[in-house]
Amino acid sequence: MKHQTTLITGANSGIGKAAALQFAQAGHTLIMGCRDVARSAAAQQEIIAASGNDKVHLMAVDMSSFDSIRAFCQAFGQHFPRLDVLIHNAAYFEHGADYRLSPDGIELAFATNVVGPYLMTQLLLEQLQQSEDARVLNASSNIVKHFFSPSKEIEFGILQCATPPKKHRVYDRYRDSKMALVMLTFKMAEAFREAGIKVNALQVNGAKMSKATLKKFKMPWRLIAYVQNLFFPPVEYMADRYFQLCTAERFRTATGQLFNDKLEAMRTGPDNPKPTDVWGTSVYPAYADRQEVQEKIWGLCAEWTGIS
Repeated sequence: MKHQTTLITGANSGIGKAAALQFAQAGHTLIMGCRDVARSAAAQQEIIAASGNDKVHLMAVDMSSFDSIRAFCQAFGQHFPRLDVLIHNAAYFEHGADYRLSPDGIELAFATNVVGPYLMTQLLLEQLQQSEDARVLNASSNIVKHFFSPSKEIEFGILQCATPPKKHRVYDRYRDSKMALVMLTFKMAEAFREAGIKVNALQVNGAKMSKATLKKFKMPWRLIAYVQNLFFPPVEYMADRYFQLCTAERFRTATGQLFNDKLEAMRTGPDNPKPTDVWGTSVYPAYADRQEVQEKIWGLCAEWTGIS
């Protein structure tokens, strides 16, 4: 396999760390984009030791902050002229936390999980275009199943509240952001098709969470997470899906797709889904294909970041 350069955000723990190890073991030059460099240094050294690959770099980036993303991308461009694989793995999902805005005044989950990936991808287009096989992968979630309900829509009105809204759950914000990320994936694939950059999303069905991650949840969400954790597959399972989608020859031309954990391209679900549609992994909610909502997400990202 030709030598490749791979960037994974949130690569210090969970699926991101497991994926980082797999890419490092395959000989990639790996960049770990992490918010807390000091805390992530141990994970970097573990990956280097386990893979025998010393081309594992750690760079600071806060995916909720435009200034941090811009600084990261500028530094990245100075050291790495080409980027073959970009995986947007980092996410904010501290269930039970209070309503919070990003440094740029955007609801924190939406800023981290949607606008951050939009801005980083736009700023790294030059490096991606230097690759013969550039692939971008967005990590979504099966939480988007809520949108099988015909009454469910992304709550755009709650994204820039000067005062905390009366009705707020990080769970709801996370749900909206992950659907928005799927819809952004479809728009990105269209926008970057002529440049030869492929953009896909993976529906993550859960993975074993670390004790540190579980502690981020407030009660009763922490208790729920502990129970769910008993049934989640190990992080290596989804990490391998990252690796396959971003390196396997059979996905070389795939773009604008949402894949399930079986590495099957999911299709649009019916307007009146059956329980088997909702609980299965073959179809996604038809809401994701609504062009006017996709345009709104793209427009907001462009407006907020100043890049269209």
